[in-house]
Amino acid sequence: MHSLPPAPLRLTTAAGAAAFGAYQGIVPEADWRALALTPLQRLTRRLHHKRWQYVAIAAADFLIGAAAVDVGWNGTAFAYLFDRRAGRVAAAASANGMPGFGVSVAEQAFGDARFRFGGVDLRFARGGDALRLTLTSRELQLDATMDLAAMPPVLAAIAPANYLAHSTHKSGGLPVRGEARCAAGRFDLAGAVASLDHSNGLLARETRWLWASAHGRGLGFNLQQGYMGDAENAVWLDGRLFAVGPVVFDYDAGAPLKPWRIRSADGLVDLVFTPEGARREDKNLIVAASRYVQPIGRFDGALTDPADGARHRVEALAGVAEDHLSRW
Repeated sequence: MHSLPPAPLRLTTAAGAAAFGAYQGIVPEADWRALALTPLQRLTRRLHHKRWQYVAIAAADFLIGAAAVDVGWNGTAFAYLFDRRAGRVAAAASANGMPGFGVSVAEQAFGDARFRFGGVDLRFARGGDALRLTLTSRELQLDATMDLAAMPPVLAAIAPANYLAHSTHKSGGLPVRGEARCAAGRFDLAGAVASLDHSNGLLARETRWLWASAHGRGLGFNLQQGYMGDAENAVWLDGRLFAVGPVVFDYDAGAPLKPWRIRSADGLVDLVFTPEGARREDKNLIVAASRYVQPIGRFDGALTDPADGARHRVEALAGVAEDHLSRW
C-alpha cells in the first residue's frame, strides 16, 4: 500500500476526468486542457487556475527559498536567504505583478518559470538535465544550478483538492552549485541540497494548508495537512520513494516559533520540528489576501521504512514548515 505506481502520461483520463492518485515519476503532459468542464467552470477557469514553482536550498548554515507564482489573474514572486547561524532572514525580495503581465510558469514539472516586475527578476530556465535559477533584485542575488540527472524518484500527486483538481510534483534532494549574495555576504551553494515543487491546479478562492519539507542526502520528506488531504505525503529513503498516511501537525498557531510535532496516522513519521526563525508575509490586495508564516529550522525524530520496519533516525535535518492561507 505504500509503494507508488508509475506516473500516467497526462493529468486527465481519456474521458476527460482527472487522473486522481499518487504516483512515482513525472507526468509528461502536465496541463488541464483536456479536463471536462461545465460552461460556468470554463468561464471562471482563469480565476481558479493556480501555478507555481518553488525551490528550497538547504545547507548547514543557511536556507534559501524562492518561488514564481501565477494565480491566474495576477502573479507574484519571492525569495529569501535565512542565516541559520544568526537565526534571522538575512535578505528577502518579493513583488506583486500586474494582471496579465510579468509572470509565466510552464506546464512542465521543473521547467521554465519567470517573474519580472517591481525590481525583481526571478527565472527558472530548464536546459536538458539542469535547472538554473537566477534572481536579480536589490536585496538578494542568486545563481543556482540543480542537477536533475541525479534526482531521486519524483512524487506526482493528482487530487480533487478543494475545487476541481490539483497536481503537484515534488523532488527529493538534488545536488546544487552556485552562489547567493546579499549585504550579509557571499554564500557558496556547494554541498547544499535542493528540493523542488511544481504545482498546477484549479483551486477554490480560499485555500489553506500546513506543510513540512526537509531533504538531505538519501533522506527526505514532504508532508501536508489541508487541501490536498494525504495525496502528497511521502518519504524518500536511500533512493526509494514511498507514501505515508494522513499527518497531524501539533503546533501553536499563535506562537509558530515553538516546537512542532508532526506524526502520521500509520506511524511511519514521528518528527519534532524546532524553528530557528521564520519568514512571514501578510498581504491584503483588496481582491486577494494571504497570511503566511514559514518557520525555518531543524527536524529530529524518525522515519520508518514500511518495507522492513527499520527506523531511520532524523537528526538536525534542515527544512521548513508552513502555515498558509490564501484568498486568491
